[in-house]
Amino acid sequence: MLSETEFRGTVVEMLRRAATTLPEDVVEALKKSKRREHERVAILQFECMLDNLKLAKKLGAPICQDTGIPIFFVKLGTGLKLDFDPIAALERAVKEATLSIPLRANIVDPLSRINTGTNVGEGLPTAHLELERGKRLQIDLLLKGAGAENWSRLYMLRPSDGEAIERSVLLTVGEAGGQPCPPTIIGVGVGGAAEIACLLAKKALLRPLDEPNKDRGLAELELRLTKAANKLGVGPMGLGGKTTVLGIHVEKAACHTASLPVAIDFQCWAARRASAKLVGGRMRVEVP
Repeated sequence: MLSETEFRGTVVEMLRRAATTLPEDVVEALKKSKRREHERVAILQFECMLDNLKLAKKLGAPICQDTGIPIFFVKLGTGLKLDFDPIAALERAVKEATLSIPLRANIVDPLSRINTGTNVGEGLPTAHLELERGKRLQIDLLLKGAGAENWSRLYMLRPSDGEAIERSVLLTVGEAGGQPCPPTIIGVGVGGAAEIACLLAKKALLRPLDEPNKDRGLAELELRLTKAANKLGVGPMGLGGKTTVLGIHVEKAACHTASLPVAIDFQCWAARRASAKLVGGRMRVEVP
């Protein structure tokens, strides 16, 4: 049986890897984008990003001083027996990782602004739980910095406006400019209700850049949005260039006939994520 100690240690390792190492698909996208640029300033920005990654890996240090807030997605099989509270274990793991990695203490009360010093507070860390049959356990993690998260948007659009989705995404990317530290990865959630669209947008950020959308229509929309966003000229760090986004991922859900919710969620160039799965009774950590 999976112990709380192993579960907690796995989450600490996920946080360490996510904070200090980018997934290979993101690194390759940065390298490819650098080769596409012609302006010296844009090339220099990519060189700085790639040097940053090498130093972070060598030193075991966080990629960015804003180590963000951890957002967990947990898939739990109803047949899996645990003798501990996984949510409480997640909180203990975040506290431990804050000290051991270390992570910057970012969590404050929204009104008093008092910092807990532990990256744990009321309602945080967030764990979105999905129950399914079997004995599966999978944990996916996003680290979201404030620069990117502050540009999240929710639109309640008119269903009759066929171009509203694309227009809203491009408007938001243009308005954000260099503030979310481009080139960004953007998750778009379409449909559901307001909160469902926002969750879909975040889940879209978990998909690797080199993994096409399984829905052909959404795959075409993603490609169209990515090309259009990269024509805006915002460029790396907002200083101009051919690469404003590394990719745009779209997820959808059914919605009310009179409604069209669209949520947009930014992830900065330091697109930090990690995963862990239960394999043969042991937890295995991955950086996808």
